[in-house]
Amino acid sequence: MTSNKVENRQPQIGAGTVLQRATACLVFGVFGLAGCDHKVAAAPPPAPVPVSVVTVKAEDVAITSEWVGTLDGFVNAQIQPQVSGYLVRQNYREGSSVSKGEVLFQIDPRPFQATLDQALGQVGQAKGQLGQAQAQLGLAKINLNRDTPLAEQRAIAQSQLDNDKQTAMQAEASVKAAEAAIASAQANVESARLNLGFTQVRSLISGIAGQATTQVGNLVSPQSVLTSVSQMDPIKVYFSLSDGEYLALINRARKGKGDLLKDASAIQLSLKLANGETFPQKGHIAFIDRQMNQQTGAIRIAAVFPNPGNVLRPGQFGRVSADTEIRHNVLLVPQVGVQDLQGVKQVFVAGDDNKVHVLNVTLGSESGENWIVTGGLPSGSRVIIDNAQKLQEGVPVAPHAAVTPQTSSSAGR
Repeated sequence: MTSNKVENRQPQIGAGTVLQRATACLVFGVFGLAGCDHKVAAAPPPAPVPVSVVTVKAEDVAITSEWVGTLDGFVNAQIQPQVSGYLVRQNYREGSSVSKGEVLFQIDPRPFQATLDQALGQVGQAKGQLGQAQAQLGLAKINLNRDTPLAEQRAIAQSQLDNDKQTAMQAEASVKAAEAAIASAQANVESARLNLGFTQVRSLISGIAGQATTQVGNLVSPQSVLTSVSQMDPIKVYFSLSDGEYLALINRARKGKGDLLKDASAIQLSLKLANGETFPQKGHIAFIDRQMNQQTGAIRIAAVFPNPGNVLRPGQFGRVSADTEIRHNVLLVPQVGVQDLQGVKQVFVAGDDNKVHVLNVTLGSESGENWIVTGGLPSGSRVIIDNAQKLQEGVPVAPHAAVTPQTSSSAGR
């Protein structure tokens, strides 16, 4: 008997089939993920970088030159005595203002007073001798006038008349000698009076008196320097110019129909102090040396600056500056807007599309806080002056006008 058995067979899955199915799932997963990525929204563009810009345009620019200057008093007087003696008093306070004719020191006057008294005594003695000689002369003239007609009448001997004449001549000589003695004694009096006055050592100028170099009680002489007095308003500033700079100043003054020495407004000078501040008063050239220094190739210039309140003092240093040339139709770029890339000067410019464009430029000389651009930058370009670390070619920007010394001065013009 044959029995038909129905077998429930499950399909057999081999190793190869499993690997194929796994590979298919992996491929499906990868492509499925890729499909998901295409469905994600694109990232928004970067926000424009806010920047300050300066629009450059052609203008006339003054080229400023600068030199190191040394300040000195307008007049410096060394105070020295005119007589020798012991210093008994100092009448001024060191570092204070003194007036012309003010007594600064006192030398012991007693020896000079004694000399004056002696000279006055000599004058009195000479005057007494003169009176005596004049009396003798008068008597001799009386005798001569009396005996002359008698001698002519032979009433007296001629020898007596001759004696009268000789006596009169001697009396007249005595008078002249006494008059000379009086004149000499009076000269001694004047000399003694002057020397007595010289015991008061006075200032010959008004200014600031310095430290005393001799103490009270010291013996001083005309070779001794007691102190110095400097007139400091106005004050001098000495500096040196090269040959080319000197000629540039001369030409600038002539073009303005001025003269460096006769016209104080021909070239105005500015003075920058050691702390970086600019002195508010303007100066002018007062003195030019007669020749160039052959060793340095420079000529010495003396400038004069008003110095109200004696703020500036001799011995200080400063930087004197002046406009030596006018250049026409040049472009100015703020120094903060210029980048240095391995010796190549570059600027970032905001284009009409409000994107950054990098331009290589050629620079000339400085003008204040700006550079003169001689090439590579079109007029009207908007130069970016901040946020340089965030910028590169093509970066979108949001430009706004910056307030700079250049734009302020342009607005003023």
